[in-house]
Amino acid sequence: MSGNKYLLDTNIIVYALKGLADVRPYFDSKPFISVVTEIEVLGVKDLSDREIKIRETAIEFCSTVAINTKIKLRAIELKRTVKMAIPDAIIAATAIEEELTLVTADKGFKRINELSLELLEW
Repeated sequence: MSGNKYLLDTNIIVYALKGLADVRPYFDSKPFISVVTEIEVLGVKDLSDREIKIRETAIEFCSTVAINTKIKLRAIELKRTVKMAIPDAIIAATAIEEELTLVTADKGFKRINELSLELLEW
């Protein structure tokens, strides 16, 4: 794992928060997340103040990648060719354009040939 740079998918953060996944090895070097993941993790309805703080703390351990023109254009291309949901297209485009390995439990990302992928299964 050393030397690789990782982009954590939303499901990895959520599973870790629920104690369902041990993602500590990915935090050996500060992992990245897409701004989409930050929105999905923090934008859940009816979270308690405690749950919000826990989620914010988890996000602070990551570097958030904003959407830029290259990511936007790649996401559009993926949406057209692979036919995936917009959030997933943005996350995949972020990994591709920033040359990061996407860590996810979502097998749908396997359809993207140019994506460096680490698929976790529990």
